[in-house]
Amino acid sequence: MTAIRASLPPGMVIELWWQDEACIGQKNTLPRRRARRRTRPPTLKDQRTAYACIFGAICPQRGQDAGLVLPRREGAAMTPHRAEISRSVAPRAQAVLMLDGAGWHSAHDGIELATHHPAHAAILCPELNSVENVWPFQRDTRLGDRILASCDDIVDQGCHAWNRLIDQPYKIMSIRLRR
Repeated sequence: MTAIRASLPPGMVIELWWQDEACIGQKNTLPRRRARRRTRPPTLKDQRTAYACIFGAICPQRGQDAGLVLPRREGAAMTPHRAEISRSVAPRAQAVLMLDGAGWHSAHDGIELATHHPAHAAILCPELNSVENVWPFQRDTRLGDRILASCDDIVDQGCHAWNRLIDQPYKIMSIRLRR
């Protein structure tokens, strides 16, 4: 962090961004429901296995986020995702992008973007990553308990859920505090 700060021109600020990805799909999760004691509410469960991935990044101090919903989770997807993060960084700022230890993150460390610097967080400490709290919230409120017809429907629902999160910057700031 001090090396990045020393290389910045005067007047530039540093933003801390957290990045992660989550799979959503037809084999969905069941959110909590209210029901009478000793009863099980009826639920539909899809056994098909099509999925898509939400690549998401948040800057909790600004309530800003950047995300893409892509059909596969692979190293090539990090290039457009990091470009999307670059577009979301404040005009007079540099971002430190915290990544977990997934293999496709380090495979594309050669990508140099002028607005951010990748940094790898501890591999076995997902609780330190603020964006990890976004996924349970999204599954409980918008993505769980749905029957999705096709891969296009999965991508549409993922985009809709992420766009609803974008509309609520205060939610991004509060989600990061959950443990």
